[in-house]
Amino acid sequence: MTHRLLNAFGGTRRRLAITTLAKFATFATCAALCAGNAAAADAPYPTKAVKLLTNFPAGGPIDILARALADALQKDLKQPFIVDNRPGAGGNIGADLVAKSPADGYTVLLGIDTTFTINPHLYASMPFAAKDLKPLMIFSSSGLSFGVASNVKAKTLPEFIAQAKAEPATFSSAGNGSPGHIAAEIFASETGAKITHVPYKGNAPAVLALMGNEVQAGILATPGLLPQVQSGKLRALAVTGKQRSPLLPQVPTVGELGLKDLEFEVLYIAMVPAATPEPVMQTLRQSLQKAMALPELKSRLASLDMVPLGETGAAASEHLAASQARYGRIVKATGMKVD
Repeated sequence: MTHRLLNAFGGTRRRLAITTLAKFATFATCAALCAGNAAAADAPYPTKAVKLLTNFPAGGPIDILARALADALQKDLKQPFIVDNRPGAGGNIGADLVAKSPADGYTVLLGIDTTFTINPHLYASMPFAAKDLKPLMIFSSSGLSFGVASNVKAKTLPEFIAQAKAEPATFSSAGNGSPGHIAAEIFASETGAKITHVPYKGNAPAVLALMGNEVQAGILATPGLLPQVQSGKLRALAVTGKQRSPLLPQVPTVGELGLKDLEFEVLYIAMVPAATPEPVMQTLRQSLQKAMALPELKSRLASLDMVPLGETGAAASEHLAASQARYGRIVKATGMKVD
């Protein structure tokens, strides 16, 4: 048909007809593309796989939690949720990757608060700014357990404090800037005990160091210590949470021992790039809240010694800000450094 139309004209009219047909074709193409883009924009989130990036090694509490959440979110939102471990630099490497990701809800950080509450005070420079990320939810909190090696004579925390005042004690931790590191510094600052911090690459190596008598003590994640405490290879002298751990119900809290200033809890959080649209965040929040209500998730949290919180919005931001202020004072007072 196009050929017959062009043959009906000659010279100038022919050229005008060609131009008109070309413009019409361009308009039709643009209209089709715009319609396709509009349909994509209107499609409910998510329409493809979502990455749940964790900034600590596989096998730890946040990794276990991430995989349980990924399964629940995938069932609810009908898209794959893929766990991607990017550890290093106290969580800074993974957090930076998320901060620089597109703010579209397809990359979510699952981590712990220390990346945002302790690291800014420890590192001379941070690869991302606090304003680059915002909290989606604080899922839960957990205390730590004060464990000692089998060759330590002290049978109670007060006895250990007296021992460490007389002679420096070595403490393992899951790494510089880790919860166990700052908990040990709080311990030294508040009790007058003398400590030498020995960082390891994760909670498991720190526990193994205790078992091998490489160090005398460690303030570490309870699930990692539990099998060794139950077998008698290590002793738990106290827990740092505000309430006793269901995993170690016979072990007193630091508050019960009159050492409330030693209370310390880890916060497990989800963060997204700051410019993520609110409707996308709301979809994720609602699905996370459904997941947290599942019996199997509640059971998983309990096995990890986690207390459910489910804090969002202003409450989550204020909780993180209060923790950051507290740890800033502790880092300054103790001279805590990244070795």
